[in-house]
Amino acid sequence: MNDYFRPRRSMLYIPGCNQHYLEKALTMNVDSVILDLGAPILLSAKETSRKNVVEALKKGGLAPREVVVRVNDLDSKWGYDDVNAIANLSADAILFSNIENHDDVMKALKALDDAGNSDIPIMVMIESPLAVLHAEEIAKSSDRIACMIMATSDLISDLHARPTYERTAILASLSLVVLAARAYGRAVVDGIHSDLKDMQAFEYACRIGRDMGFDGKSLVHPFQLPYANEAYTPKPAEVESAKEIIAALSAANAAGRGTVLVNGRLVEHHHVTAAKRFLELSEMINKMGIDND
Repeated sequence: MNDYFRPRRSMLYIPGCNQHYLEKALTMNVDSVILDLGAPILLSAKETSRKNVVEALKKGGLAPREVVVRVNDLDSKWGYDDVNAIANLSADAILFSNIENHDDVMKALKALDDAGNSDIPIMVMIESPLAVLHAEEIAKSSDRIACMIMATSDLISDLHARPTYERTAILASLSLVVLAARAYGRAVVDGIHSDLKDMQAFEYACRIGRDMGFDGKSLVHPFQLPYANEAYTPKPAEVESAKEIIAALSAANAAGRGTVLVNGRLVEHHHVTAAKRFLELSEMINKMGIDND
């Protein structure tokens, strides 16, 4: 587990242009808030959004939630101004969009370094076919990468594919990014579900992502929160099973055996490693005091 390991069951995008949503974030049951200055913000509202987010960061009060700011692309007229305004405030991480290779990561880190903050971690959005194909290159670029976040809606459009209940068109891409993230110890979060009317499909997407190995899901509306939190929250029975796995293999090792059967399943060392991570995550969620509702 890296230095940035923490619960990210739910990561909610909050438009910086909407003062009401920024204030409402103080009471939401969400693990991470992404204060958004990026593409969804109208051009006429860019400066206002930045001002609002700066004020929100100075005001504080969002803890224990993780606070992330998505800045505009560095190639845009707002990107570097966003970084300079945000870099030395109270954000936990800065999210950069359209990251497609090692050079893009280095460009983002240099922007933060030049702004006077060489310590703040970054998050990177994986939103294009090229980014997926370069996922390993991106993941290994820097240990300051706290999380890789899928932008599945953009990816589906770029693939000329169609969104389906089974997420068929992007399953391979999702797996490739999870593999890259885990190979280099990065957190990885699934993309948004843009159909706000089909909550059954959203809940199913959460469970697909969880079972594939994602840490959580990014969201675009507060009413999606309970579904994401519930899907990614360790259940009491799973917590007890993890404890049983650790205790059983410890006893087996003390007796000179390297494996043990637990409820009919063969348990080895890697199962204990996973169980300890699972229990630590569960404890961190409990300490945050954020409900699933």
